This record gives sequence, C-alpha cells and structure tokens, in this order.
Amino acid sequence: MTDFGHDGGVTSARVIGAIAGSAISLVYLLPKHRREAAVRFLTGVACGLIFGGPTGLWGAGQLGLEGRLSTAEIMLAGATLASFTAWWGLGVLVRLTGRAGDKVGG
Repeated sequence: MTDFGHDGGVTSARVIGAIAGSAISLVYLLPKHRREAAVRFLTGVACGLIFGGPTGLWGAGQLGLEGRLSTAEIMLAGATLASFTAWWGLGVLVRLTGRAGDKVGG
C-alpha cells in the first residue's frame, strides 16, 4: 500500500486540492444560503482530505498516468476531484430534497 504519510508536499497538495475543489464548485452550483455554503464547503474540504489519495490513485490509473505524475500531483488532483464531487453531489441532493419538501408541504 502506498504511504502518503508525513511528506509536507503531499499534505500541502491534499489541503490545496480539497480547498480548490470546493472553490471551483462555486462556479457550477451556487449555494442559496450562507449555511448551505458553509456546510457544502466543509464537506468538500473534508472529503478532499479523506478521499484525495484513493481518488488520485484511481484517476491516475484510469488515465494511465501512474509513472508520469509525482505523488503530490496525484494527491492534488485526487483531492480536487473528491472535493468537487462532494460539493456538487451535496448541492444536487439539497436542491432535490428542497423540491420534494415543497411538493409535500404545498
């Protein structure tokens, strides 16, 4: 198993990727309220930090780039993708449940 342990560059790439994924997501699905923005941002960052490594390894494998990217680059891309996906997915879920709630209550 690959150890992404205590390498400062990899940790920095993980944090930067997680924050970048949440920031990029603002372009695609804007939050309606501050609370929604805060929850989705924190969820995106957490998912980027937690799932950045596996997502990066999976993405590099799918694209055939394992030997061409450094560990930090794989972590940066994986954390960004994981964060972006969490932000977008949570945003869609909030919108769908909001619409369903409007139909039930109305």
